[in-house]
Amino acid sequence: MDDSVFHRLYDQYHQDVFNFLIYLTGDRSQSEDLMHEVYIRVLKAYAGFEGKSSEKTWLFSIAKNVAIDHFRKKTVRQKHVFDTFDWEKSELMSSDRSPVEIAELNEEMKQMLKALDTCTGDQKMVIVMRYFQDFSIAETAEALGWTEGKVKTTQHRAIKTLQKKLQALSAEGGR
Repeated sequence: MDDSVFHRLYDQYHQDVFNFLIYLTGDRSQSEDLMHEVYIRVLKAYAGFEGKSSEKTWLFSIAKNVAIDHFRKKTVRQKHVFDTFDWEKSELMSSDRSPVEIAELNEEMKQMLKALDTCTGDQKMVIVMRYFQDFSIAETAEALGWTEGKVKTTQHRAIKTLQKKLQALSAEGGR
């Protein structure tokens, strides 16, 4: 891989990839470590990049896989058994947000992130890609290796889950 290509990819997408990882992990420090892993994989795999997708979706696909690997390893370490991490049933949730980071968020965003943590891993990735990273349905499908139909269905279910959770949080706050 040519240095200029690597620097271009890094300069063009590092902030978006970093934000994506922060939304998934909720931990700035962990996201920085995962960012390094993403770009190590980019360096190793770029020679095999065939251009069948855009560089952006290819890069986010790598970031998604790095995040999945992180949560699998974290789950195994926590349980000390080699159970399969079920992304359809498990939640991507991190309680590692610092008090300073939480205080900086406005109340609405805190509620949204709290509600997002109740979604499945697949739902969370779709919502982050579609609404926080402004990916199209096609780009999201490409990055996740899914059909556009699966992205739409997952997005629909995630929105329903978020609406229910936000309504519940709103009702709790109104008491």
